Amino acid sequence: MKREKLIIDGSSLTLEQIEYFLKYNPKVELSKEAIKKIKNGRKLIDKWAEEGEVVYGVTTGFGEFANVKISSNDIETLQENLIKSHSVGAGEPLPPFIVKTMMLLRANALAKGHSGIRIETMRLLLDMMNLNIIPFIPSQGSVGSSGDLAPLAHLTLALIGRGEAQQFESVWENFRKRKISPSGRLLRKNGLQPIRLKAKEGLALINGTQMMTAFASYICIRAKKLIKIADIAAALSHETLRGTDKAYDLRLHRLRPYKGQIESAKNMLALIKNSKIRKSHLENDPRVQDSYSIRCIPQIHGASRDAVEFVCRQISTELNAVTDNPLIFPEEGDHLEGGNFHGQPVALVMDFMKIALSELANVSERRIERMVNGSLSGLPRFLTPKGGLNSGLMIAQYTAASLVSENKTLAHPASVDSIPTSANQEDHNSMGSIAARHCYQILQNVETVLAIEVLTAAQGLEFLKPLTPGKGTKAAYELIRSKIKPLERDRTLYDDVQKALELIRNDSLLTAVENEIKLL
Repeated sequence: MKREKLIIDGSSLTLEQIEYFLKYNPKVELSKEAIKKIKNGRKLIDKWAEEGEVVYGVTTGFGEFANVKISSNDIETLQENLIKSHSVGAGEPLPPFIVKTMMLLRANALAKGHSGIRIETMRLLLDMMNLNIIPFIPSQGSVGSSGDLAPLAHLTLALIGRGEAQQFESVWENFRKRKISPSGRLLRKNGLQPIRLKAKEGLALINGTQMMTAFASYICIRAKKLIKIADIAAALSHETLRGTDKAYDLRLHRLRPYKGQIESAKNMLALIKNSKIRKSHLENDPRVQDSYSIRCIPQIHGASRDAVEFVCRQISTELNAVTDNPLIFPEEGDHLEGGNFHGQPVALVMDFMKIALSELANVSERRIERMVNGSLSGLPRFLTPKGGLNSGLMIAQYTAASLVSENKTLAHPASVDSIPTSANQEDHNSMGSIAARHCYQILQNVETVLAIEVLTAAQGLEFLKPLTPGKGTKAAYELIRSKIKPLERDRTLYDDVQKALELIRNDSLLTAVENEIKLL
């Protein structure tokens, strides 16, 4: 079957295309216009290098060494030294799918033609990406300005035949599962040759926000789906707790017309529509209103929904931004030293996303507690038919509580914690990479908490039979039961949680529900 293509031009990359890129492994190519712009930009760099014009990072040193003039004989050595000296990351390796996204984002930024890269260097970067040759990049060491220097330096090491890399069939694998190879050897094995960096190329490759933006892109892709999963989980809990649907009446929400709030209310009504459980309690329910974790689902989920949309709009801008320094302007024959590498726009929204996602888990855990607490749910304690001999879902709630508490520490804003570098020349840094890495961990924690909620709610529904849930919640329940049997006696719940988590992460749960009803 012919391999699909993804054409990049530096201006039109979308989150949807990145999801497609990660899922289907299309061949990435430059547009004809991008090739033209790259070549035009390179001509200026070659001209300035030959004439000895003072251009930061081309004929000068870096950072505080910007006042040190570099001779024409040392220009190539300068670029290679930059990569070697800046490759000083720490910690566990980045996931291969994040590294591949970094490569795509860096190529897209360079494709605008304002960075002075050579077309030969771009082609090697694309060849590596298309062959799934993924550089080994430590996850720690970036302060988020001048971009993600250390991580991108490790990426560039592979292009010059240094450092380490691995070739993957699927970038969803883990670096630890395979033997890591010297980059030069892996390139030559695939018929590729390492490049020797010319003037500005090292700086063009490492000066940017691509690590934090790679994380942010993936987080946005998942968060847009997770916000729907949160509504599904909440609706299942609503059924188990026999809540009222009055709080989702659109007359209420139109008087406080936040887009996310209205969408979440509509989702809740659609999910529980035609519920026999709800119908059975309409006449005889003595409760006037439910607890906040049920009654205020549209307000709580809706606020996070609006935050997710805002963050993703910001990240969509960053996808097509040029974030190195200096930038060149071929039409004017000019260059400008500036600060587009500063990660503040990404850092702030990643901190915002951390809070928005954390709250989804926070309220989810409260619903889990209500379901396993017999005095609140009216169901058997911890949702086990033989309590005492069996503990049921007691400790599942503990795990959710643990993850929620961990999120509270991870949600502390990284962007307010600037620290100066480079002898105080770089005296304000964004810490955007830290915000993004912490947000990624929060995302994973939220997925697990929601998995525990849907697992708990499905178990609660067993005690309400023969009454059946609504059209959307029934579809969710049936999918869960196709993979996980009801809990009649204690068993290793880790396995059940992992199965529920997989239904969330592979989009099976969302697909099953959306095959029955339309979610916003």
